[in-house]
Amino acid sequence: MARFLSLFRPQPFLGLLGRRNPTFCNMSMDSQARETFRAAVEAVQPDTVVRQSIERNGDSVVIDGHRLTLSHNLHLVGFGKAVLGMAAEVERILGDHLVRGVISVPHGIQQTLQQHGKSHLLLEADSRIKVMEGAKHNLPDDDSLKAAEGIKQLATELTEKDLLLVLISGGGSALLPAPIPPISLQEKLDVTRRLAAAGATIQELNKVRRALSLLKGGGLAHHAHPAQVVSLILSDVIGDPLDLIASGPTVTCEVWPEEVLSILERHKLLSSMPASVTQVLARQGPRWKENDKHSDSPGEALNAVIGSNTVALTCAGQRVRELGFRPVVLSPGVCGNVRLVSRLYGLLARFACSREEPPPEIAAEVLRLGPEVGMESWDLCRTMQVLGEERAEGWGATCVLAGGEPTVELTGKGQGGRNQELALRVGLELRGLELPPQGPVFLSGGTDGQDGPTEAAGAVTDAGLYDEARAQGLDIDSFLSNNDSYTFFSHLSAGERLLAPGLTCTNVMDVHVLLIPAIPIKIS
Repeated sequence: MARFLSLFRPQPFLGLLGRRNPTFCNMSMDSQARETFRAAVEAVQPDTVVRQSIERNGDSVVIDGHRLTLSHNLHLVGFGKAVLGMAAEVERILGDHLVRGVISVPHGIQQTLQQHGKSHLLLEADSRIKVMEGAKHNLPDDDSLKAAEGIKQLATELTEKDLLLVLISGGGSALLPAPIPPISLQEKLDVTRRLAAAGATIQELNKVRRALSLLKGGGLAHHAHPAQVVSLILSDVIGDPLDLIASGPTVTCEVWPEEVLSILERHKLLSSMPASVTQVLARQGPRWKENDKHSDSPGEALNAVIGSNTVALTCAGQRVRELGFRPVVLSPGVCGNVRLVSRLYGLLARFACSREEPPPEIAAEVLRLGPEVGMESWDLCRTMQVLGEERAEGWGATCVLAGGEPTVELTGKGQGGRNQELALRVGLELRGLELPPQGPVFLSGGTDGQDGPTEAAGAVTDAGLYDEARAQGLDIDSFLSNNDSYTFFSHLSAGERLLAPGLTCTNVMDVHVLLIPAIPIKIS
């Protein structure tokens, strides 16, 4: 492996120790991992990302490098689980130029925020923004349909003198359902469910959703034309693809009826489509051609991703440096089965913790697993290069940071989610290594504060997990086969390994933290 990174060698570990925050000096590695996760979540709070992305200068504002003129011409719409806090911050910064707004947010979110002491994420009593709650259980419903109609109405009434600020976060798709008439909401849901059951790809499902929707795939930007449209986006999708976040309502991505008919025919569903769907697909040209006065304009928007997994990992890296660890960001796009992801993290830990030169088979298997879990070979080589040099040259403790959204193969009916199962499996992979503080610690947590249908966001684990479970009469294999990781961690040592941050008010997928202490090496 080439020693490319040695050209950019950081300061020695002792230099880093000089900048450690005294508050963190006596923390256990478990606590340090939790503090790192907390810093990641804190970095992508809805009000924080908005505040950092808007630069107000008198009667103008700079967003993503673009200067926009304010003249009591600002209108606001939003949809997603985090847009209430985003909207509250926008109104604090630009409220004197805000004319009106409509946001679609999850059912019960205002009461929940109030109960959890998050009043700074709520609108003031005299707000010009109308809040509409809907989408119970994260599914489109009549309430979210009404909210979408209100958002469309606001956008349609704008002129070339107006500025429309669109706030988007995860969950936005379910909160902005607007099927093309005469298709009903239920009919649109039935079509996509049947397609999914028939084995349609996610790309095919997205094309059909867009073709049957007034607002997705650039539809909202189209209806707002000729107003200037700017979107602030909190991404919950790997790679931050603008057309997939909330189905891209401000990203022009037209799907022609012929494409959709071909997809339906391929999955043998064309002959059983509702008459309303057939009627819409029989129209020629773009779906919005005959809808309103802006028949030929697609509508263009400035789309800015202001919060993402990458942002969270960057800020987590700043915190671990204060803790005395050298941060190494592996990837914000981890995906694939948790079995493979856990194996890779276990191999990286063994590679880093080896007191002698690690066998080449470890690096070879890491590189083989990489493509199966969404990691580039370059990123893996870079990470192993840093870990190897840290170990060989005595730089000290390291923290490998990653994020994304792995998947779990469901074989049982237990409670848990991908983060708790990943932590459980990594704990098994670490078996045989030293215990903290001489050995590694791993944390996996969902930044939305929930991992599956549980109150936990994830869990923290280390090499002692197996022996600890056996001493308490817990059979790890049986819990794994039943996908019952939450029950396992709840019973293990009274649940002390569970990660339960409570209401986080954000979501940029998952964060993985692998803390590796300074390893004394044998010099031959």
